[in-house]
Amino acid sequence: MPIDAADLLAGAEAARTRPVESAAAIDRALKAAPHDPEVRLAAYRFAFYAHDYAQARAHAGVLVAHAARQLNIATDWRAVRPGDAAFSAMEFAPGLYMQALIAQGYCAARLGALDEARAVLSHAARLDPTDRFGGAWLLRHLEAAGED
Repeated sequence: MPIDAADLLAGAEAARTRPVESAAAIDRALKAAPHDPEVRLAAYRFAFYAHDYAQARAHAGVLVAHAARQLNIATDWRAVRPGDAAFSAMEFAPGLYMQALIAQGYCAARLGALDEARAVLSHAARLDPTDRFGGAWLLRHLEAAGED
């Protein structure tokens, strides 16, 4: 019987009011199902909202690789080309891929890794020319902030 991510994440619901208990629940879920995208997404969100951008970036990287496998494209984002998938589409896997890729770039920027952030966000903008997921928008703001 497959493990249910919701069961694994029981106890993580009160991240703001009981962060210690939530962190423990997420840690247990990650140990039990490290490749489950729902568990990994919960871990990403917890780290992101706790401003632990290093952990959030790592979780986003795992999500990028997971979505890449679902799309049957390279797991290294640098090897992915615009025609490899419909990255601006409404489907789950392309959306997860783009959101996780942009999350990697955002977290890199928050950590001061600006060259990495620019590279990731520039690539996201090339993959999503409609900017449905906001990678180009975020890159413009990053560049504008660098000018100040």
